[in-house]
Amino acid sequence: MIYKIRHITEYKYHSPVSLCYNQAHLLPRDTLEQNCAPSNVVITPKPNYMAQHSDYFGNHYIYFSLQKPHTKLVIDVTTEINSQNERAAFALELGISCKAARDMLMYNQDADTIQAKEYILDSPMIRPNANLKSYAESLFQDDIPLLSAARALTTKIFNDFKYDPSSTTVATPLDEVLQRKSGVCQDFAHIAIGCLRALGYPARYVSGYLETLPPPGQEKLVGADASHAWFAIYSPGEGWFEFDPTNDDIPKEQHITTAWGRDYSDVTPLKGVIFDGGNSHQLSVSVDVRRLEQ
Repeated sequence: MIYKIRHITEYKYHSPVSLCYNQAHLLPRDTLEQNCAPSNVVITPKPNYMAQHSDYFGNHYIYFSLQKPHTKLVIDVTTEINSQNERAAFALELGISCKAARDMLMYNQDADTIQAKEYILDSPMIRPNANLKSYAESLFQDDIPLLSAARALTTKIFNDFKYDPSSTTVATPLDEVLQRKSGVCQDFAHIAIGCLRALGYPARYVSGYLETLPPPGQEKLVGADASHAWFAIYSPGEGWFEFDPTNDDIPKEQHITTAWGRDYSDVTPLKGVIFDGGNSHQLSVSVDVRRLEQ
């Protein structure tokens, strides 16, 4: 399946911004399940400087600066993705147990396991604690297959939490999200990752897009899609496996990966520094995920 993704971000400022420096994680990455054509990036006003780089996690990002006054900034990124086939199915009941995974994480010295162990450590937005451990601990009994336990955690978060964009912001602490039992996809991915790290399992944050389909008989609205987030857990000797707690699902072809890292702060779609601009601004985001051909 070939998808065309268009992501438009627009800022309107109360007064002119005199200078800005920005970093955008808006370029999807190649994975085992998808190949990405070069992205077309249009920034208005035209930047004084723009370049593409790769970060520590292998994600592609855009760095750009504007050194002239402007009251509006638009970042328009279009990419075609070739999803070669359905994501490989995996048997949840097979594979290593929770205890075997912990033992292998402790003693294995292969490069993949050593690198994955970085994802057990605290990160800027996720600090594992006793509350997170307690929330998930009963699911990860020693003899239960690790992937079955991760799938059960996915369902538990889906059932216990309410999707409510008004209940949190990107700055809401994880303990507060856990207490409120509400949030958005970023929060649910963070909760799962925090639980897994508290139990000693490597887990990373995955950002991307999810193709949404309109009700039968209705046309799909342009720009109605949205950025999405889910998590992946590392199983020693087996690799990384992804789960989507927002939809109680295992990511399939419709999940398109942009970037991954320790948490949202590593892969923020757009962040930077501005000078001037007044006390407020308006932000609008439009995302469109379209199938081009089978």
